[in-house]
Amino acid sequence: MPNAESSADKLAFTREFAFSGDTAAMFAARDEIMQFLNAQGIKGDEEIDILVALQEALSNAVLHGCRDNPAKTVHCTVQGDDDEVNITVHDPGPGFDAGSISEFEGGINLTGHGRGILLMRSLMDEVTYRQHGSEVQLKKIRHRPD
Repeated sequence: MPNAESSADKLAFTREFAFSGDTAAMFAARDEIMQFLNAQGIKGDEEIDILVALQEALSNAVLHGCRDNPAKTVHCTVQGDDDEVNITVHDPGPGFDAGSISEFEGGINLTGHGRGILLMRSLMDEVTYRQHGSEVQLKKIRHRPD
């Protein structure tokens, strides 16, 4: 009988982050989140994909949700285990209609907006919007070496 790995055997981690809604704080928060993920064993290509997608999500939250206002707060939750990493970024803004982001033609986004969303979608396994677009969840399936 195959040995099924129980959820108790998986390395599980979770951490909440909060930072002011301005660009200076955003870069420091990104670095702190990535240091946490590195400590959980996120390395190599997964690290690069997550870093770029996280930067886009935080940038959208700060620039669009907070309007680069340090009096507002961005919240980020990082959860994961041996199989996947989930990052949720929430801002206090009004959100947006995620369906309004046009599809790209021939791999190129021909509009002036939404390129970061397309980039996140290409790097992560799932990108889901909630709270009328003021919350994004990024999911990355972890690939274990054989």
